Amino acid sequence: MDNASTRDAIKTLALQLLIQQGYRGLNFRDIAEGLDITRANIHYHFGNKQMLVEEVLTDYVEGTLAALAGIWMTDRSFATKLDAMIAYSKDRYRRQNPPGTSGRPWSLISRLRQDTDLLTPAGREALQRFGVEMTRILRSSLEDAKAQGEFSASLPVDDVALQLTTLASHATPITIEAGGFERLERLYLSYANLVLQAFRPE
Repeated sequence: MDNASTRDAIKTLALQLLIQQGYRGLNFRDIAEGLDITRANIHYHFGNKQMLVEEVLTDYVEGTLAALAGIWMTDRSFATKLDAMIAYSKDRYRRQNPPGTSGRPWSLISRLRQDTDLLTPAGREALQRFGVEMTRILRSSLEDAKAQGEFSASLPVDDVALQLTTLASHATPITIEAGGFERLERLYLSYANLVLQAFRPE
């Protein structure tokens, strides 16, 4: 592999290991053995564990926000957008929980919130940015839905955006506790139904 391919491969495997094992469980030996490279090679590309985790986490947060913006910042209906978000989350869940398995972590954001004290300042900022930007995306989408007449003018946009962000931020613990994805899906749909019923256009 050339340098760019090696760097990308290190980040890809580090992402998988971080989701599965968390910050404390990640070590350069497992990455080196998994890719048949030396630990010195990993140090060459990233310096140390904190810097590798910072880059993987930052990329993951930016990729997730871009995907969610692509779902919510469209002219589709609120219900259709929510269905798309559920499908996006379910795909991520299934990558880490293939058929016959359940209860495994599947979000790097959720996983590394348990290890914020070990992250670099930039890593902690990335985690904080996710919540802020997610709320902003949802707020904008809800304002658009209200303007298009999907909701009444009394819709409390800030409250709904905050509650949906909180639900998204706690998605992984919900699926782990429930032993599957179904409860999370029901929570999203039941909350959306409450909002749609309570704030029907007048």
